[in-house]
Amino acid sequence: MHAPAHAPTGETLRAALAGLLDGLPPRQAAQAVERLIANYRGRTPTHTPVLRDRSDVAAYAAYRMPATFEAVCSALEAFRDRLPEFVPATHVDVGGGTGAATWAVAAAWPEGTHRTTVLDWAEPALALGAELAGGAASEALRTAQWKRQAIGASLALPDVDLVTVSYVLGELTEDGRRAVTDEAARAASAVVMIEPGTPDGYLRIIEARDRLIAAGFRVVAPCPHSAACPIERGTDWCHFSARVSRSSLHRQVKGGSLAYEDEKFSYVAAVRTGEVPPAPARVVRKPQIRKGQVLLELCTPEEGLTRETVTKRHGPLYRDARDTDWGDSWPPAAGDDGA
Repeated sequence: MHAPAHAPTGETLRAALAGLLDGLPPRQAAQAVERLIANYRGRTPTHTPVLRDRSDVAAYAAYRMPATFEAVCSALEAFRDRLPEFVPATHVDVGGGTGAATWAVAAAWPEGTHRTTVLDWAEPALALGAELAGGAASEALRTAQWKRQAIGASLALPDVDLVTVSYVLGELTEDGRRAVTDEAARAASAVVMIEPGTPDGYLRIIEARDRLIAAGFRVVAPCPHSAACPIERGTDWCHFSARVSRSSLHRQVKGGSLAYEDEKFSYVAAVRTGEVPPAPARVVRKPQIRKGQVLLELCTPEEGLTRETVTKRHGPLYRDARDTDWGDSWPPAAGDDGA
């Protein structure tokens, strides 16, 4: 399996993040991350920035940016697979902090010269994000604008091609979430929203999905339709997984020695105008590979949630099934051999 298309940008980001911790005692970095994780896991939305100063931001960026980057890259890859002709000229990253989603957009459209604006209410996060982006190879990253902006009911966005909102909704009040979603729908041609792959994160994404559809958007990914989600609320949740290389800071905070971890996330990508091509099914659980067969849990355009069993009798389709990952379209597009 070849490296992801976004690998060079991801490697540049990881190298830049490693440099942030030079001179910061490992235990101090780990303690900052543990405190910040406790804040982020709180159920009461915050009305002030959680990231207070540069040491907070550096530690948390080094810990969280790689995972956020990989999750957003996965969502954007699914979006591009469905709409390869879409190339944004303008992009706003709402609540972008140190810019993980902005790096992901630069990786998704490396050939583009889009203009990006990152909005966040935490000045230290914006300053560090601008510093990191200033050393990137991508012109879009180097020329990005970093602006302080309250994220909530007062949000006002310029008209743009693409708005990303990643790992932000959970920090907002219910009214704030709705206002941000509605303003993104008003301003953008395409909206991509990502939340943690938890039951609560999924519910926030479903609420946003419903509001985008009500505003006239059509879902591009992950759903193969713009109808109601077939999952009965409270019984399950739709989420996906992105593999992330673990740093020494990850290992220190979480323990263990694995070189990677899997970031679970929920997302929706939608567009306001234009034709969305007919969608294949989406693999919504990790495929179960058994002797002579592969079990695929699918969300389909016509039937909702179904299970398909692919056996050796299916010939080339069986080989495709063995190479299929959680989150992929099914069946694979012509010419996509999964290599």
